[in-house]
Amino acid sequence: MTVIHRYIIANYMKYFAIVLVMVVLIYLAIDFFSRVDRFLASPVSGYDTALYFVYKLPLIVSQITPIGVLLAVLVVFGLMSRNNELIALKSGGISPFYLLKPIAVAGVVFSLALFVFSEVAVPVSIAKSNEIDARRRGVENRGMLSSQKDIWIRHARGLAHVRYFHPREEALFGVSLYFMDDPYRLTRRIDAQKAVYTDGRWLFFESMVQHFGKEGSGIQIDFLEEAAFELDLAPSDFQRIIVDAEEMGFLTLRRYIARVDAEGYDATKYRVDFYGKTAFPFVCLIMALMGSAIALRGKTRDSMAVSFAYGIVLAFAYWSVYSFTLSMGYGGLLPSWLSAWAANILFGLGTGLLLLYIE
Repeated sequence: MTVIHRYIIANYMKYFAIVLVMVVLIYLAIDFFSRVDRFLASPVSGYDTALYFVYKLPLIVSQITPIGVLLAVLVVFGLMSRNNELIALKSGGISPFYLLKPIAVAGVVFSLALFVFSEVAVPVSIAKSNEIDARRRGVENRGMLSSQKDIWIRHARGLAHVRYFHPREEALFGVSLYFMDDPYRLTRRIDAQKAVYTDGRWLFFESMVQHFGKEGSGIQIDFLEEAAFELDLAPSDFQRIIVDAEEMGFLTLRRYIARVDAEGYDATKYRVDFYGKTAFPFVCLIMALMGSAIALRGKTRDSMAVSFAYGIVLAFAYWSVYSFTLSMGYGGLLPSWLSAWAANILFGLGTGLLLLYIE
């Protein structure tokens, strides 16, 4: 590594650390003041409240890292431009692409590091923070499950078992409702192929209803094509207890999608999140190259405020496009892989155009 490359990398890592710490603290402070009143009004202790925000740190770092990569690039080359270092280097015959090399390597390293970090640390920390948040809401003991399948959840008069919950359609598949009296005697059981939440109630399809009388009085069985049964659960109750894709690692999520597909259920949302786990980390490389292309064209020499303005606009634009294309994937309007990679493809092409005119 040459002296120039070592100089750029040293400054780049220094400003990346400064920007990352600064943005994470701002993010954490906003999140703290927006949630702390709800924690104070809950039975959760102050220690667990502090742990909740500590567990949120890995997720915040993973989301903020691409912004830190971009802003650090703009600051480094912006300062070099202000101090006329870029002009001196170019006058000495140094190509902008030569200055770009260490930043490109750093972008690749950050992308790989973010993928590993998101695979190892983020799922565990999110699961723990969600567990504390569930205790705050008082729903920690209502449901028991290890995934979006095979859900056991209590309702007012007994238990419910759901083979699969589809969040977007607000539908339950393979439903079994158990109704019990005070001595925990089973009085009624309802089995249905599907239940859909419509107009504030659950509509069950292809149902079998079993009424259990007292000992020796027999069982009455009814078969219904379509019926509405009283159930004090809403889709939000299932949403609170299902394991989110962020709580699963890359390999765990892939195995889960395979099981859902094998059983014939719709795993579109999880498939989009799976491709998102591979697509999002590579935004670090894109942001590093895009920031370098803008800075080396002399667009950031006015002030650091201009540098940060470019960074904020680019980060906002990427998040907007990324969120929009993910939503299209969830809705089935785009293939799962394309919805996750579309933002990277678009911004990668834009970066390529900027690099063509970097000279």
